[in-house]
Amino acid sequence: YTRNDIKMNVYDTANKLAGEIKTSEEYNNFKIAKETINLNQDLKNKIHEFNQKRYEVQLNAMQTGKNDEEKFKKVQEMYIELIENPDAKKYFEAETKFNILIADVNKIIGESIQDVMKD
Repeated sequence: YTRNDIKMNVYDTANKLAGEIKTSEEYNNFKIAKETINLNQDLKNKIHEFNQKRYEVQLNAMQTGKNDEEKFKKVQEMYIELIENPDAKKYFEAETKFNILIADVNKIIGESIQDVMKD
């Protein structure tokens, strides 16, 4: 193997992994759930608003080191209301499973290169 062969093999492997992710059950379930949500503009807007509020609460908690209990409770209430809708419930379940898959893949790659990433 030459250096170029090894480099191309890494890219080929990355492209193969990307293809396998796109054929995974987690990816396809999330894609279908997202497409279903996109057909219902009102529900799509509610999920978007929920995601914005959830992000704000998480960001605030990271910046201050503590939860804003009132805002956290509001986000929980929004979520409880949203998952009463079967499409929203499927969406959140599919999103969670897909995110776990991606996090696991990232963890595997990260652990394999951690020796050179340390200071």
